[in-house]
Amino acid sequence: MSPAIIVVPCYNEEKRLEILQFRKHVMRHPEHSFLFVNDGSSDRTALILDDLHAADPDHFDVLHLSHNQGKAEAVRQGMQQALQSGVEYAGFWDADLATPLESIPDFVVQLEQMPERSMVLGARVKLLGRQIERKQLRHYLGRIFATSASTVLRLPIYDTQCGAKLFRVTRENQSLFATRFLTNWIFDVELLARSRQLERFFGCPRLEDTVYELPLTSWRDVAGSKVKPHDFFKAFFELCTIYWRYLRPSLKSPFTQLPAQVETQSKRKAA
Repeated sequence: MSPAIIVVPCYNEEKRLEILQFRKHVMRHPEHSFLFVNDGSSDRTALILDDLHAADPDHFDVLHLSHNQGKAEAVRQGMQQALQSGVEYAGFWDADLATPLESIPDFVVQLEQMPERSMVLGARVKLLGRQIERKQLRHYLGRIFATSASTVLRLPIYDTQCGAKLFRVTRENQSLFATRFLTNWIFDVELLARSRQLERFFGCPRLEDTVYELPLTSWRDVAGSKVKPHDFFKAFFELCTIYWRYLRPSLKSPFTQLPAQVETQSKRKAA
């Protein structure tokens, strides 16, 4: 299986970080590695991560941020480093392992078997035979938000906010993490909005053809989550920001500039 690196943002995760699970995973899948981003933690998270790196530097690396900058920026900086590390696939995963690490190979397989796909997004769909344990309030608020995000993006997406995502390493995907996000809680939606801009301004393939939602076999709400019910209401204001910056019809400039060779290739594909 092709090598993949997974970014894990961490802020005060001393009591929730299941180090043993990460160690077991790399023993079963030595082709996978992890980049932990310590987002200015004030507890012992930094020491725990440094010890993990010292014990197995081939599979565990640590990026320390000088102060807390929020999950969006921690993921962005980690992904920038991961996408430039020479692997084929790079993604990010929640530190609480709400999505089990055992799901990573399923994400990789989707990119390996379907070369046209550029990203795989986890989807928390409660189906028979699957163990999706989610609090009712968060589920219903999540469904309302997901429908709103789908409408704004004009994309039939079921779950934008699952904390498990994997990307093929391409210059287009690298550009998605090139600049700071405007949002913090829903930067996942902002990533897709940036991809929409790549379609619009550079003729890159449509999200409908390159994004795959993978229904998870297992997911659970983990105690201690930093996301609270009132944050869903904040997310709607951020959704308006995303629409205004990336998706309004009158917009004339993209959020970034693609490298010239990518822009040329994209235009050729469109032609």
